[in-house]
Amino acid sequence: MWGAMEYDEKLARFRQVHLNPFNKQQHEQGAGEEAPGITSQARLPELPPGEPEFRCPERVMDLGLSEDHFARPVGLFLASDVQQLRQAIQECKQVILDLPEHSEKQKDAVVRLIHLRLKLQELKDPNEDEPNIRVLLEHRFYKEKSKSVKQTCDKCNTVIWGLIQTWYTCTGCYYRCHSKCLNLISKPCVRSKVSHQAEYELNICPEAGLDSQDYRCAECRAPISLRGVPSEARQCDYTGQYYCSHCHWNDLAVIPARVVHNWDFEPRKVSRGSMRYLALMMSRPVLRLREINPLLFNYVEELVEIRLRQDILLMKPYFITCREAMAARLLLQLQDRQHFVENDEMYSVQDLLDTHTGRLGCSLAETHTLFAKHIKLDCERCQAKGFVCELCREGDVLFPFDSHTSVCADCSAVFHRDCYYDNSTTCPRCARLTLRKQSLFREPGPDLDA
Repeated sequence: MWGAMEYDEKLARFRQVHLNPFNKQQHEQGAGEEAPGITSQARLPELPPGEPEFRCPERVMDLGLSEDHFARPVGLFLASDVQQLRQAIQECKQVILDLPEHSEKQKDAVVRLIHLRLKLQELKDPNEDEPNIRVLLEHRFYKEKSKSVKQTCDKCNTVIWGLIQTWYTCTGCYYRCHSKCLNLISKPCVRSKVSHQAEYELNICPEAGLDSQDYRCAECRAPISLRGVPSEARQCDYTGQYYCSHCHWNDLAVIPARVVHNWDFEPRKVSRGSMRYLALMMSRPVLRLREINPLLFNYVEELVEIRLRQDILLMKPYFITCREAMAARLLLQLQDRQHFVENDEMYSVQDLLDTHTGRLGCSLAETHTLFAKHIKLDCERCQAKGFVCELCREGDVLFPFDSHTSVCADCSAVFHRDCYYDNSTTCPRCARLTLRKQSLFREPGPDLDA
């Protein structure tokens, strides 16, 4: 009998240490206060002296009695409308702030917060049946199927959640936006400008001042100021104009004007529109470098190395009349720089950048060696189109792209440089052609027999 009573007292003490979830609010009252409905006689009897108590830590012998299974779940996962989700998000934020730093419970609460925000975004942008192609302001938008979440909408400047949102990309200028932002776009496609007016601004950062823009963004016309109120004014180093933070993300790009005038390739901050335009113009040969800055060839040693372009132009006639060369598609070695086989005046920003890094010089040297090998060693037809110096009639067969030769500007005859230098010597072929023309157009003399 005494053993049963002792067991009941120990069990009561254990239950007192591990609170019943229904009495949690009563336990949080002051230590001197008593819960209503509980008299002093209803208090649990004290254990006899020397009797061990069940003072187990919360982590030890946790049978789940200390957890409130009847409380509302944090985050309110059953929320079905936007208002309830926003309320649940605020509650979850408060829970995260109240929990200990770097604890497991705080990590779980953060995960719940992410799910709630995704659910809220899904309700704002439902996954509807969107068309695969949309054409707006000369943009040609294609619906993306990628589930990547690392993209940013160029219109609203927020993250595109590829798992639950529909988004589009312009195939011309790579403008990205949510499907819900398509009808709000006011910027035309940059590729249309590249197609119709492919030219650079060649003045270095042509700034006119905020007053010339009426203290508004040069693109979206939003109010801006240098003090950041109401929006920060950010300058584009390419156009010299100021933009808001939605139109200028501090992207970096090489400025063509700084390259052709200062041979400066350091990237500068540009607006989103300028960045797309410069990216599309990067490989377009629109710079006549000798007209813009002819002194640049005297001070930049790297530009001397790409004079092999002139030799490649002299090799082109051999290839277009050679069956073996056409079958081997040798001219396709320069398919990425097609303008190299058309002229030696035009340059692209990519050409100048590769010249600065040394890549273009090495590439041209390899191509020059391959072309010369075909003409002088591998192909008998091309070898037969060589020249013999008509001034000394000595030495090997000459070709116009050899470094020790000179070419007549009138008849394209090839001579040794030592024999025919800077047209200081009369070209024998030109002299023969002149005599032949004179003999053809010479008037007949009087008939002496008559």
